[in-house]
Order: sequence, then structure tokens, then C-alpha cells
Amino acid sequence: MAKELAKRSEIRTEDTWALEDIYPSLADWEADLARAEALAEEITSRRQQMTKDARALLVCLDQYQECRQRLAKAFAYACRAADVDTRNNDNQAYQQKITSLRVQLQSRLAFLEPEVLTISEELWQQYKEEAPGLSLYDLWFAQLRRKKEHMLSPQLEELLVSSGEVCQTPSQVFAMFNNADVQFPEVTDETGEQVRITVGRYVPLQCSSDRRVRKEAFEKFFTTYGTLENTLAAVYSGQVKQQIFQARARSYASTLEAAVDANDVSPKVYDNLVTVVNENLDKLHRYMRLRKKCLGLSELHMYDLYVPIVAEADRRVPFAEAKETVQNALAPLGERYGAIVAEGFANRWIDVWENQGKRTGAYAAGVYGVHPYVLLNYNENLDSMFTLAHEMGHALHFYFSNQAQPFVYSNYKIFVAEVASTCNEVLLVEYLLAHTKEPKERAYLINHFLENFRQTLYRQTMFAEYEQITNQMAERGESLTAEALKRVYYDLNCKYYGPDVVADEEIAWEWCRIPHFYYNFYVYQYATGFSAAVAIARRILEEGQPALEKYLQFLSGGCSAAPVELLKLAGVDLSTKEPIQAALDVFGDLIGELEQLMEA
Repeated sequence: MAKELAKRSEIRTEDTWALEDIYPSLADWEADLARAEALAEEITSRRQQMTKDARALLVCLDQYQECRQRLAKAFAYACRAADVDTRNNDNQAYQQKITSLRVQLQSRLAFLEPEVLTISEELWQQYKEEAPGLSLYDLWFAQLRRKKEHMLSPQLEELLVSSGEVCQTPSQVFAMFNNADVQFPEVTDETGEQVRITVGRYVPLQCSSDRRVRKEAFEKFFTTYGTLENTLAAVYSGQVKQQIFQARARSYASTLEAAVDANDVSPKVYDNLVTVVNENLDKLHRYMRLRKKCLGLSELHMYDLYVPIVAEADRRVPFAEAKETVQNALAPLGERYGAIVAEGFANRWIDVWENQGKRTGAYAAGVYGVHPYVLLNYNENLDSMFTLAHEMGHALHFYFSNQAQPFVYSNYKIFVAEVASTCNEVLLVEYLLAHTKEPKERAYLINHFLENFRQTLYRQTMFAEYEQITNQMAERGESLTAEALKRVYYDLNCKYYGPDVVADEEIAWEWCRIPHFYYNFYVYQYATGFSAAVAIARRILEEGQPALEKYLQFLSGGCSAAPVELLKLAGVDLSTKEPIQAALDVFGDLIGELEQLMEA
């Protein structure tokens, strides 16, 4: 009999996150929705006077931010509830309700930013003298003027924003398919027991020391996606087409330019990443040769890429042990940081275990005025402990930014989102390495760190190339058929992993399962963030308090400056190739150390 996942009702309360911290009751949630609608109505009623009077402008901007804050809080509540049980129809209905309301109110208020842009710099300065509270919005106004050439008339802005709900359809279809509807077959595990494959169980199965289990899971997992390749190609094509529509409507040269400009980042940063990683593929090929040798294989297949190459050092990591180890590893970040981590562990910031219908993967999300929330699907292994450290990095980035910044500047740009999380991972691996002298365990940890490089810096850049290529294809008018998408993805795998890896034909279907392809050029930021984090963590460990203070200043920055400029506070300049190359040099050095350990 196959092992089935627990139902949501069977999970202990202490292992679930405390949604009542956001709203004690559904009535409170409904009240915030009503208040947001009322605020939107009040702002709309002042539309004609808004830019003609300083005090009217201040009232409108304050109400606009309050409306956005209440909507964000209500949206967070509905999403957190829906994500832990996607089969719960009530939760899905609440999420759909707030999603629809957000689009409606955003559409209703789409006139506001174009109207504010009619105010000259001189008039803005005059208005600030008449209503000093407008000084809060100085940076907001400057950022708005930066995007002026891509803004439309108030009427067209309203029309474009109203298309938002429709444009979310591809990602919503994929999410429901991947989280709730797709059904995978069973595999026979190492003990001879039948186990149902799930999205959450797939990687743990790929880490199995039994190659038969890995191969069987790999083939059945991707073949399941392959049976629906044409449907999934149509869904992905719809996602790319809506990105093209949005970019062209705002007069951007490409979807890539539109996506990175939303975070005040130059396309050069994206291109630098892809260029430098491609220039260093020889290091990944060297690592693959080492993996093949260590595993004693005549052929290294795609289903051999996740299994630890020092298998005997692998061990079970209960959640309680993971929390204690992460707490100790983050000690270099100071007492205040550690106290906040402890608070999160003790007060149900985390939803720990996989259950039926729960969203796959892991994430952290902030709720302004409350606290962050962390979703896990914990598997009691080393990788899951690193995921805990990673997501707590996200959580504390939210925490520090929300504490230090007013709501309007509290939400840090996605470009820097992976820095704090990866910095925590680097500190964890350095802590574990410092507390072991046993060669095999040290080799295992180095291998794990190398896997972080492979999966974050190389793999995510490969994903970034895939997004760039497929978007360019669509922009040229080429059809994104299943065959075309498979060909692009297969060729990239061959290029990245090199001649020592057999590119099994099933890997061509992997694009079907990547949720981040629906996030509009998100994944490159994992790679840039990882590079920055390696540099920052090493500075903190080497320099101590001075580097820590600069890092905490970065964490507290929110979006109070351009993200590349905020990172410069912590000593990293991602407008250059240097941080990417420096991280890849560390990767090369680690390969050399592992080669020596494995030969000893």
C-alpha cells in the first residue's frame, strides 16, 4: 500500500502558521476589504481636485497607501490560507475574491499615478511647503518620474490595469494543475514499499542512494508531464504573450527590459550574468566529471545529479535539530537577529510539513504590521535544514525592512530578494564545516555547498537563458510549441552540463514543471543574489561588526533606494561582472578541495 500524505486536519497546530495573527476572524478580513473599497471611493471622489491643492494631494496619497496596505494584508491572509490546502474550496474562493477586488481597485485607482505625473518638479516643491507631510513621498515621486516615458494616459492606464486579472490566468492555471490536479504514479522505494510520487517528494527520491529508485522516479515524473506537453506549452505561450502585451503597451523594447526596469535594474546586469556563467561552464563540467568519478559510474545521467556523492555522511535531521543548528549558525549576524529568529521559531511563523493539497516548495512572505510567514515542506534531511535557513533569511529581510520603513518604502525589490536568504545558507555551511574535522563529513558538506552553486548560480542562469530565448522567439513571431520548447530546453542542458552527462530525453520536459517561468524573468535574481550573498557572508565572517552593521543597513533599506545601490552599502556592486566571477572562482576552489578530499 502506497504511503499517502497526511490530510491538513491531521497536522499538529504547533506545526502550522498562525493566520489569526493577521486577522482574528474572517469578519475582520471582510472589514479590511470594505475599508479598502471605501478608501478607493474617497480617492476617486477627489480626482478632480487632487493635483490642484497640496492638502488634497496629501490626503489622496495617504489614503492610497492605506488602501494598498489593507489590500496587501487581506491578500496575504487569503493566499496563506489557500496555499496550505489548495483543495479547500472556501479558501480558494477567498483568494479569488481578494484577487478580483485588488484588480478592480487597482483599475479604479490607475488614474492616480498618471495624474500625479502632471505635477512639475517646481510645483511639487511648492506643494511640500504648503503640506510638509508630502516630503514622505519625495522618493516615491522621483521613482514615478523615472517611469514617466512608460506611463500611459489615465484612461489607458485604467484599461491596462483592468487586464491584470486576465493576464494572471496562465500562472493560475499552471498553479492549480501543478499543486492540485496532476497525479503521479507510484514507485517502489529502497525498502520495496510503494510510494506515490508528488512534486514535493520528487527531489528526495532523486537523492536516493538506490539508482533504480532515482531512474524510475525520474522517468515516471517527467513522462507524466510529457503526456500533457501540448496543454502546458499553450499555457506557457499564454504567459509569454501577456508579457509581450504588457511590455509593448508600455513602449519597452522587449519583455526582458520591461521586467528588469520594474525593479530599477539595467538589462546589462542580466546579460552580464549569462555571459560570465557561460564563460565558466568549464567549472561545471569539471564538477560533473568529479561527480561521475565519485559515484563510480560509467555514465552519469540526469537522475544522478542530486544524490550526495558522499552518501555515507547523509543523515536524518529532525526539525527540532534543524532549528537549533540554524540558530547557532546565524550567531555572526548578532544578538538582535538571533532573537528575531528565535521568536519566529517559537511563535508559529512557520508551516512545517507537507500535506494533501499543500502548495509545493518553500517561500517566505511578509505582512506589514504583523510578522513574516514561512512555508516549508520539511523532509528531515540536510537540504531541508538549508531551506529553513534560506527562508528565515527572507523572513528577516521582510522583518527589518518593515520595521525600519514606512509602508510605501517597506517592500524591497525582487532583485535583492535572494541575498539575505542565501547569506544565511552560506553562514550555515561555514558553521557546519567549522564544526567537523571528519574528512567524509567535510567532503559531504563541501559537496552540498557545490550543489548550491550548481542549482542556484548555474541552473537558475540556465533557466534565465531559457526565458530569454523563448521570449525572444515569441517576440519574433515564432510559435512556442511543445517541440520548440523541448528543443530549447534540451540543448541548454547539453551545453550547461557538458559531455560527461548523458542528457536523457525526459529532461526535455522539465520546463513543464518550473513554476518560476510564470514569474516574469524572476530566476536570474537567484543567481545574482547568490553571488552577492557569498561576498557578504565572507565579509561578515572576516570583518565582524563593521561588515554586519552595513549588512543590517541593507536589510533595513526596503526600496528606499535602487536595489543595486542598496547592495553597494553592503560592499557588492552587481553593475559589474566582478561579483559573479568571484563567486564562480569560489566554486572552482571548492571543487579542488573536494577532489583532494576524495583522493585522500
